[in-house]
Amino acid sequence: MKIISVREDPSYKAKAIAYFQAKWKSVLPIIYEDCISHSTESRNPLPQWYLLKKGDEIIGCAGLITNDFISRGDLYPWVCAVFIEKKYRGNAYGALLLEKAKTDAKEGGFAHLYLCTEHVGYYEKYGFTYIGQGYHPWGEESRIYELELE
Repeated sequence: MKIISVREDPSYKAKAIAYFQAKWKSVLPIIYEDCISHSTESRNPLPQWYLLKKGDEIIGCAGLITNDFISRGDLYPWVCAVFIEKKYRGNAYGALLLEKAKTDAKEGGFAHLYLCTEHVGYYEKYGFTYIGQGYHPWGEESRIYELELE
């Protein structure tokens, strides 16, 4: 297993853009293209975009961003777009991406990490605690989770 940070290895930028666009079709393609393209030159520790590889195959992804299109702008950074290919689920591979985001957030000087999701029970296994609801610009709401970085 290998986690690729697009910031650390910009040669993966085009692959990351295509992968995120394919896995998160509900998000306008330009969003990932623009954000991932500019992440490699950011003066700040965020955003970060990750690919998870098993051998030569990309099997997952995640991001570490300042806001995940949610009303709680007072909270950041956010883990976003966590995805593992269906045939690889159940092996805790998502935990590898969460650990990378956790490490990078801590190195960036942050004390907490957040995420928003509809999943109940998954992120709790990795130390996240439900702290309330947040609201998206398109009228939906999501559960917000927090993790204290040690």
